This record gives sequence, structure tokens and C-alpha cells, in this order.
Amino acid sequence: MENVIVVGGGIIGLSSAYYLQQAGYSVTVLERSDFLDNCSYGNCGYVCPSHFIPLATPGIVRQGLKWMLNAQSPFYVQPRLSRSLIEWGLKFMKSATKQHVERSAIPLRDIALLSQQEYEKNWFSTPAFDVAYEHKGLLEIFQTRAAAEHAHHTVEKAQQIGLDATMLSYEALQAKEPHTRINGLGAIFFKCDAHLYPDRLMHSLIAVLRERGVTLVPDEEVIRFETANGAVKRVITTRQAYTASAVVLATGSWSRELAAQLDTRLPLMPGRGYSVTLEDSPYHVNYPAILVEGRAAITPMDGNKIRFGGTMEVTSTDTPPRYSRVQGILNAVRQFFPEFDVPMPPKEKIWYGYRPCSADGLPYIGRIKSYDNVVIATGHSMLGLSLGAGTGKLVSELIGEQATSIDLRPFAVERFG
Repeated sequence: MENVIVVGGGIIGLSSAYYLQQAGYSVTVLERSDFLDNCSYGNCGYVCPSHFIPLATPGIVRQGLKWMLNAQSPFYVQPRLSRSLIEWGLKFMKSATKQHVERSAIPLRDIALLSQQEYEKNWFSTPAFDVAYEHKGLLEIFQTRAAAEHAHHTVEKAQQIGLDATMLSYEALQAKEPHTRINGLGAIFFKCDAHLYPDRLMHSLIAVLRERGVTLVPDEEVIRFETANGAVKRVITTRQAYTASAVVLATGSWSRELAAQLDTRLPLMPGRGYSVTLEDSPYHVNYPAILVEGRAAITPMDGNKIRFGGTMEVTSTDTPPRYSRVQGILNAVRQFFPEFDVPMPPKEKIWYGYRPCSADGLPYIGRIKSYDNVVIATGHSMLGLSLGAGTGKLVSELIGEQATSIDLRPFAVERFG
């Protein structure tokens, strides 16, 4: 039986292992931590075809410059002398065009719908996945006329590409959330979206993989690869060596450095995000929501929880967290939900993690040129959980040299040269 080594134990790596095991491979997953502390746990749990607009959009660079000196701003790039940051930044700015947004809509829709379909039909149809999944929609709430105009264009585009999206007046929005007062002009209602409790998803997935014989190796960092004849033969960790017939690199925000060892340049930077989760929350909402001007998110989870999340802090993985950004999230929540008086929690109650941000807002999924038995799957930014199942299926198809479920050319790993 062919042995596939998956490097990375977040949602992308574990989803890849899930489909590879189904396809008949012997699978080993190597994870630098303990599988219980990565970006897949603290996100807002969206499974969201609505997110067909990439991070690299017109105006984001200019807005980011305005926010540079604001310690609570939702988007921040830490200035530092770093060749990789400069290269990424130049490519990001070049990608932030209207044409790029137009080109990205269909690929992002396709992979999101594939992933949602796989979650619902392949994963959540079995009792092993008890993840508090609800396919009931998502609100995108706006407060200004400019955001309302942009929302109308977004709804038109969503409907053009076949997504279920409608505009809500303030009255219709408030009717969906009778438990609390909302400060907003209206909202987009994306009925196509769903949400779940990420902690449950990850724990369930780990349990399923172990039950099915996938080898999960915690606290083992990959340090190099042994290659011969255009293929990776062994994966070398801090402890031992693993023989591989194929390798999947799904190491999230740490992917750039490992890809470089495989002669592959990967424009990618860590984007740190934060979240706060209230247990037995005194505040209630029916629907997850994006708070447009506040650039924050809110999700009811698992019956008795509510999670507030946000910020995109492009920084290094060894930079200490800036907890003032959490106050920015809570301030944004209060601006939209004035009855939500959530105090700044102690540091031990704050989650933060690193989202792998590509230079154009599209993930990297595909084979590389230098070694014919390596597939890379990373760069999903804030959409790792949403695109997790779909990406895992695509990785398995690539390893098996099958026709892929969707066109992967927009996600080519070496598209920047």
C-alpha cells in the first residue's frame, strides 16, 4: 500500500488525510504541535459560499495604510525589513484590482460549493460528526450608504453566479434578530451559507481518522526532505525519517519556508486573527453575521455559545499578540449590537491564530514542478474551515492522478512564477 505523508494537522491536512484514507492509501500526518492548537479551532465556523470576493480587493491597500497607526484597527501590516514580506506585499498590491475580483468569483464559488457539498453529504451525514452544523444562512450587516450601495452590487453578482442572496431592509433584518436591537441600515442575507462549532469538528475529525487507521504524529516538526530522481523519498523530522510515496504540504502559515526547501517560491504571509467565545452567553442571535464597517464577525455556536472574531494582522509568527485588537473587535460588536456589553476578557480567555494569506487571496492547491510526488495545499486565509472538505477531496484526486472535481488552474501553486 502506498504511504502518503501529510505535513500539517490543521483542517486542510486532516481533510486531505480523510480523503486519502478513503481512497485506500496508508496515511501518516505529521504535526508540529499537538493537533489541538491551530487556526482551525478559533475561527467563526463559517461554511460560506458567500465569500467569493478575495482578500486582495481595490482599496484594501489604501485603507490599510490609513489604519497603520491605529492599535485597534481590523487590518494591519507590521512594517519590518523582510524580503518575503516585501515580495508578498508587491504581489498583493498588484493583485488588488477589479479584474482580479471578477476572475476570482467563479473559482471561489466552485471550491466553496464543493466543500459544502462534501461536508453535508460525506461527513455530516454520519453520526461520527456531531458538530452543531446549521445550514440557515448568514447576515452581512451594513451601517452606511456607501456600504449599502456595495451590498447591492454584491447581491447582483452573487445572484449572477447562482448563489442564494437577497437584500434585507432594516425592518426585515431586525425581524430576524428579535432578541436584541441592531444598529444598521440593512443587510445581505446569504441563505447559501452555514455554520458549525469548529472545536467539535476538529475533535470529531481526529477521532474518525484514528478509528480508520490514519497515523497522527504530534509534536514532530519537519526539518528537511530527502529527494532523488525528481521525487521526495523521505521526510525528515526532529525525531526520525518517514518514507513517502507522496507528500502533501499543508502547513498553513509555515508553508513558505518548507516549500522553499522543495525549490518552490510561495508568496505567503501569516495573518493573525483573534476571537473571544462566551459560554452560556447572556446575549443571543439567531444567525452568524459579518459586521461590514467593523470588519468583525459574530457566530452563535453549539446551543449556548457565541463567538466574536476578526482582524487581519499581517505579521510574523513570533511577534507577541496585540490584545488591543480584541478590544477593537468588541467595540465593533457594540456599535452594531448596542445591548452587547462584552468586557475585555483576561488574556487566557482570548484565542489567536495565524491564517495563511496568499498574495492574491486564492489558496494554493496543486502539484509543484520540482518534485512530481508533492502536492501543496495552503494559503486559504480566513476560509480554511469553509474550504477544508473540498480541498481535501481535491488533494486526494491529485495524488491519485484523477480528474479533479473543479478546475484548479486559478489555484496553481506556482502561478506567480
